[in-house]
Amino acid sequence: MKQIGKHSWLVLVVLCLVGVISGCYKEKETEVSRPLATPSANNKNSEEGNKKLKIGFSMDTLKEDRWLRDRELFREAVEELGAEVEIYAANGDDALQILQAETLISKGVDLLVVVPHNAEAMATIVKKAHSSGIKVLSYDRLIKNADVDLYISFDNEMVGVLQAEAITKIVPKGKYVYIGGADTDNNAHLIKKGVFHVLQPYIDKGNITVVYDQWSKNWDPEYAYSNMEAALKANNKDIDAVIAANDATAGSAIKALEKYGLAGKIPVAGQDGDLPAAQRIIQGTQTMTVYKPIKALAEEVAQIAVQMANGKTISVENKVNNGKVEVPTILLSPIAVTKENMDATIIKDDFHSKEEVYKK
Repeated sequence: MKQIGKHSWLVLVVLCLVGVISGCYKEKETEVSRPLATPSANNKNSEEGNKKLKIGFSMDTLKEDRWLRDRELFREAVEELGAEVEIYAANGDDALQILQAETLISKGVDLLVVVPHNAEAMATIVKKAHSSGIKVLSYDRLIKNADVDLYISFDNEMVGVLQAEAITKIVPKGKYVYIGGADTDNNAHLIKKGVFHVLQPYIDKGNITVVYDQWSKNWDPEYAYSNMEAALKANNKDIDAVIAANDATAGSAIKALEKYGLAGKIPVAGQDGDLPAAQRIIQGTQTMTVYKPIKALAEEVAQIAVQMANGKTISVENKVNNGKVEVPTILLSPIAVTKENMDATIIKDDFHSKEEVYKK
């Protein structure tokens, strides 16, 4: 019996030791599986909170004064809101603009803002951006046939209406020339739609005849010059009024008129409020321009872009069909500018200085 008791005592001791060791092992395992210490988690959150939002801005061109202004105004507005912006301009090259936009997407921008050169070609970028979880805001020009998240521009149809109303007041009867913008730009179509909305009743009554109507490829002023010269030759210089899709094309039309001694004798309308156009209006060779307060546009887009990048949903009342979907749309109002209200509009807003506009 004693021998058996001794063995039992030894077994009991061994079992106790095993239990102690096992318990220690489990406690160690539990400690290893705990979350990281609180300070490390807080540091991570702090880093994320300090990270600036980055907005990508893909622009068609910087060849015109207007777009140089848009770039700087948009950059300033975004930075004032505490975000960063990276900007690329393709100067009318569709393939380059797509490549630049893809670069911005690959860099992980929080939102992509696009001024498309070709309204349809940039649809592929919207798809690629969305596949990367990046929303796309269409700036001033609508991207067609794509699920664009938001479109902000001026009322471009109203731009055409203002142009035509100004010229028909001066020339209610006569032969009209229309110099369009780029056929690939949705805005060019909207402007033309507005122009002909006003002209059509005059045309129906036989008071106005549009004797020439052509697009200017890529908004290139050289095409506008060729178009104006062709119109003059085809009509034996018998032209009464010219409506051009923007100030650059209007300037080239005026150069063609100068060649034939007609500058200042035939009313010419443009739009954008470019400095050379403002100077021509004061000098009397251009009748009017349509001023679009792009500072207001740039600031509106910047504010909404940052909000969208932060995940905020933007509610708007208007929508525009882009051939695929009804795109939520915000449209700002343009302003007709002539010699009479130049000081109260363009100069008052410091869009151009009085010294620049009235330069002899």
